[in-house]
Amino acid sequence: MNRLFGKAKPKQPPPNLTDCISNIDTRGESVDKKIARLDQELAKYREQMKKMRDGPSKNMVKQKAMRVLKQKKAYEQQRDNLMQQSFNMEQTNYGIQSMKDTKTCVDAMKVSVKEFKKEYKKVNIDQIEDLQDQLEDLTEQCNEIQEVMGRSYGMPEIDDDELEAELEALGDEIALDDDTSYLDDASKAPNAPTGVPGADSVTNKDGVAVDEFGLPKIAA
Repeated sequence: MNRLFGKAKPKQPPPNLTDCISNIDTRGESVDKKIARLDQELAKYREQMKKMRDGPSKNMVKQKAMRVLKQKKAYEQQRDNLMQQSFNMEQTNYGIQSMKDTKTCVDAMKVSVKEFKKEYKKVNIDQIEDLQDQLEDLTEQCNEIQEVMGRSYGMPEIDDDELEAELEALGDEIALDDDTSYLDDASKAPNAPTGVPGADSVTNKDGVAVDEFGLPKIAA
C-alpha cells in the first residue's frame, strides 16, 4: 500500500510562540553582530579620510563609507522591526499564559467548592448546638458541686454583733501592746542607791542624799 499511495508525512507540531520569539531574538542578535562589524569598517574609513587630502582617492574612500553607512541603516531598521515583532509576540504569549493560569485557578476553586460541600454535609449544626448546651450544663453542675464542697459545717452559730464587739476588743488589746509609754516612766524613776541601806550618808549616783529606801531625803 505504501508503494501505491506513498507514506503519510508525520504530523508537524503546531507553531509555538515561545519558539518563534526565540528564533526572532536569535535573528536580532545576528543583525547586531553585522551592525557592529559595519561600525568597525566605518571607523577605519573615517581614520583614512582624516589622513588623506582632498582628491579622487579621498572621494573613493568616502563613497565606500557612504555605502557601508547605508547598509548599517538598513540593518538597524531590520533590527528594530525584529525587536517590535518579538515584543508583540511576548505580549500575546503573556496574555495566553495568563488565561491558562486563570483557568487553572478557576478549576482549582471548583474542586475546592466540591470538597467544601462534601465535608460540610458531614457536619450537623444541631448536634454542635446540643454539644454546646451539654457542655454549658456540665459546667454549671461542676460549679454547683464545687460550691457544695466548699460549704463550712460544724461551726458554732455566733451573732454578728458579738463578733464585731470581739473584733473591737482585739483592736484595743493590740493598741495596748503597741503602747511603749511605760518605758518612758521607767527611765524617769529614781536611780538605785549607791550606798549601804541604813547608813547616815547614803547618796545616789547623782550625789543626792537618799534614805534607806532609795528615796530623796526631805530636809528637816
